[in-house]
Amino acid sequence: MEIVVDDLSGPDIAQFLDEHIQQMRSLTPLESKHALDLDELRQPGITFWSVMDDDILVGCGAIKKLDPTHAEIKSMRTTPMRKRSGIASLLLAHIISEAQHMGFTRLSLETGSAEFFLPARKLYEKFDFVPCDPFADYKPDPNSTFMTRVI
Repeated sequence: MEIVVDDLSGPDIAQFLDEHIQQMRSLTPLESKHALDLDELRQPGITFWSVMDDDILVGCGAIKKLDPTHAEIKSMRTTPMRKRSGIASLLLAHIISEAQHMGFTRLSLETGSAEFFLPARKLYEKFDFVPCDPFADYKPDPNSTFMTRVI
């Protein structure tokens, strides 16, 4: 597997992210959906990675710069057929390492609080993320879990 910086110009990643947005909309009330769409992910201050297995897109993730020392993890997704196969762990370790190289000292994230998101929360806990208060522009939301860690 290879993790590559993605410029978000290809049709495969566009479809992959559209499926992500549609799934989040089906699981979370619209006012609690914080997943970024393709155009939002192309904004300055966001670095996006795709995980490729040969030529097949199997996962993705991004970081969004919040300030010079703090970034947010966004758009973590593994293709449904490859869930729980180590892709998310591989990618999260890569994102943490890259964030350190970029000079960030803290990573935070928002994920869902519903049962569907339990595997994601367990993954983040495995990588030493801990619950925290809402950060950046987030507000308290019963549909959201906020987590952070020093890197």
